[in-house]
Parts: sequence; structure tokens; C-alpha cells
Amino acid sequence: MDLRVSHVPPAPRPLPAAVSSIVELTATGLSRAIHAREVSCVEVLAAYWAQIDRLNPTVNALVAPVDREWLRGRARELDAQLARGESLGPMHGFPQAPKDIMPVAGMVTTKGSPIFRGQVSQADAVIFERMRAGGSLFIARSNSPEFGLGGHTYNPVYGTTRNAFDPARSAGGSSGGAGVAVALHMLPVADGSDMMGSLRTPAAFNSVYGLRTSVGCVPHGPTEEVFFQQFSVAGPMARNIPDLALLLSVQAGFDARLPLTRRSEGRQDWGAQLARDWRGARIGWLGDLGGHLPTEPGLLDTCRAALRHFTDIGCTVEEVVPAFDFERLWRAWIDLRSFGVAGANGALYHDPAKRILLKPEAVWEIERGLALPAMAVYDATRVRSAWYEALRGLFASFDFLVLPAAQVFPFDATLDWPHTVGGRDMDTYHRWMQAVVPATMAGLPALAAPAGFARGLPAGLQIIGPAQADLAVLQIGHAYDQASGYALVRSPLLG
Repeated sequence: MDLRVSHVPPAPRPLPAAVSSIVELTATGLSRAIHAREVSCVEVLAAYWAQIDRLNPTVNALVAPVDREWLRGRARELDAQLARGESLGPMHGFPQAPKDIMPVAGMVTTKGSPIFRGQVSQADAVIFERMRAGGSLFIARSNSPEFGLGGHTYNPVYGTTRNAFDPARSAGGSSGGAGVAVALHMLPVADGSDMMGSLRTPAAFNSVYGLRTSVGCVPHGPTEEVFFQQFSVAGPMARNIPDLALLLSVQAGFDARLPLTRRSEGRQDWGAQLARDWRGARIGWLGDLGGHLPTEPGLLDTCRAALRHFTDIGCTVEEVVPAFDFERLWRAWIDLRSFGVAGANGALYHDPAKRILLKPEAVWEIERGLALPAMAVYDATRVRSAWYEALRGLFASFDFLVLPAAQVFPFDATLDWPHTVGGRDMDTYHRWMQAVVPATMAGLPALAAPAGFARGLPAGLQIIGPAQADLAVLQIGHAYDQASGYALVRSPLLG
């Protein structure tokens, strides 16, 4: 049954000035204020609760709230630690809402599915373990579609999350709750995950920044399979790049439980080296891949107009189309995706009582995966490898590659997904998100960055870097943001 609501709630009331002064701080500014003891962790928690109480009824970004009295006690403990000169890290006292996909000890983890309604986790995923140890206060979960499948955040457990700039529109997904909460200052920063644009689509739809990290940069798991799974990655969302880097500094680094993580990332300060001279840097504009990607009218024009911010910082921008069969790449992608989804969720499908609770898109993915011959999976990995080589060749001529982060503007929140884009029918529930596949299939870092607005609706770009060049992607993203001023653009809901 579709439990999404079709009405748009009323506009929120204004915030008191004292509360507004806290939630208007950047994450880096908030960290400095907490550590200078200009504001207490108790005051920060109260300010964010006031913002959540004001705006969350309109957008439904944060769900499964934690008991407030317990959280006040924990905030007082964090204040006492600072009074003794003890800081847990840059996120000491930060309200956070872990995405409702991976487990958090003592919190409900539904994955947006009625199968897991009310299920309380016993352990933390690694990134949540690190955020908790770093002083974060977990106040709720951020909403996600069922199993994170699909670029639109709605599910039968918590309902639909609505766009930060137009609540009648989609928030994107699967990290839709996180993107909206950051855009509306209900959280200073937020975690997300990305398999098929789950960080990038909501970042584009809500005019914030989301980093799809390269494989091994940030631990994602642990899960029952830690070697083959390389598509889903964890990463940060924020309103600007220094804030993004602050959260990444807490998330990134090797963990022995996940053997593909890299020791080279260490526990570094990702925000310490953001400034860089970009004169002479080369940007390859992939556009719509030579007409292969259908786009909503006006989307490409909006993204092309944003390219001027790269030339403003001294880059050259050149249009380029990789020499590759993009339909072959798509077929390889959906085979590998279905293979992974079926492996992770096949047991639910084989249980008749649970199968009837799965949404149709999940059933379709699982059935595709169960039907795949082994050699079809191997053939798909060969296509993936060939694609990586094609992009590696492009990086001999370009420092970064850029294309739209989404092929559509935020769409009607009452839809399941866009069935037609640019006059073309979409043959799967995720074909309208095909623009995110190139970076995912190559395992490359990709930063979703705001690209401006058309008709009041946000658009976004992806800035893709070479293998393991996460820091360079942040650096150029920072210069791009400073040139564009997009981090300063506010939702009308904020008043």
C-alpha cells in the first residue's frame, strides 16, 4: 500500500533569535564555538530540536526520534568533559541522525521496510561507531527508501520525505532525509551512502554537497560480505566543503573488519589543505554523453551555465564524449546491481511472509539477480574494467570530468519515479538516474555540487576525479563553491 501523503503541510513558524544564531553556524563554526565554550552542548541540542520541531513536520526528513531527556543528560556529560579539557573530536556535541539503512546500537533500523519495523540494532556500523566515539549525539534516524532502492525517499514505515526548496517535490534518495536535514539546518552535517547516486541525487535535489567517496576511503559495513561488494560507499553531506571535510575526517580511515579500506587515508584533517591554485586545470564536460542520457528540458542548460565557475577559477572546460558503448555499460551495471541486491536480500524473497512485504522494485531486482548465470556476472565485471580503462585514458587529458548529478529537477513527491524523461520512456525504475552510473562503475570519487536553479528548483553537477583522488575532488569543489556562492543560497522555508 502506498502511504505517501498528497498534501503539503503549512509553512513553519519563525525561530527565536538565540536559537537561530546556533543553527545558522557552519559545522566548522559550530565546532569552534563548542570548543571555545561559547555555546554549550545542551544549548546546541536545544537549538537543533527547535529547528526540527519547526521544519520536520513539513518535510519528514528525520524519523525515529530518541528520548530527549536521555539526550539532555548525555549533552550535560559532554559539557562536563569539555570543562575538564577533554574533547572527543571536531564533532563533540553535534546532533546527528544516522541514515536508516546501516545499524546503530540501541536505535531502530528499519531500512524503510515493514519487515524490520521496530527492530533495534545491537551494534554500530563502523562510521556510526566513529561518529559516536567522536562526540556525536544520535537524536533520530534520517529517512530512506526501502533498502535504499530508488532515488526518491518514501517508504511504508515513515512515509515520504519532501524537498527542502519545494515540499511538493521529491527530496531524492536514498539519502533524502539526510540531504533535506542539512539543507534546512536541522543537522550541521549528515552521513549518507551511495550505490547508485544515493548521496548525489539528494544533494542535487536539495542544493547541498554530497561526496561519493572512492572505494576504501570510508568503511562501509561490516556486512556479511566484505570482499566483492564495492559499489555501496559511505560518505558525508554538508552545506559547504569545509563542513564536508570535517565529517569526512571522522569517517575515513582503515578498519581491519573491512579489508578493502585503505591505511593511506589515516585519520587526517581533510579540511586542512582545501586551498589550491587551479589555473591551467583541465575540465572535461561529459554533458549528456553525446545525447545518450535523456534530460528534463532546461536541466542541461542550467548545468552548462554553472561551468563558468570553473573558468572563473582558472580552469579550461572542454566538451568530450568517451568512446564507449553506454548501453553496454548500463546492462553490465544492472546485472551487477541485481546480483548484489539479490545476494543481500534473497532470504527475504524466499520467505513468502516477507516477500509480500517487499516493494515491487525490490522483487524485480532480486528476481533478476537470482536468474543471472555466473558468467553473465563475470562478463559484467569485464565491461566494468574496460570502462575504468576508458576513463583512465581520459584522465591523461583532463584533471576532472563533470556531468549532471541528476537528469531531472526534483519531481512531484507523489510519484513513485519519473516514467518519462525528455520524451523517452524509462524502462526500469532507476533508468532516470543513469548519469550516476559512470562514477560508480569506475569506483571513482564523485562530488555532487549545486549547479543553480531553474523555475525555483535545484540542479546539481558531479565532479569526478581519478582513482583515489578524494582530496583533489574536495579541493576543486571548494574553489568552485567559493566562486559560485551556492553554499549561501537558502531554502525559502528557512525564512
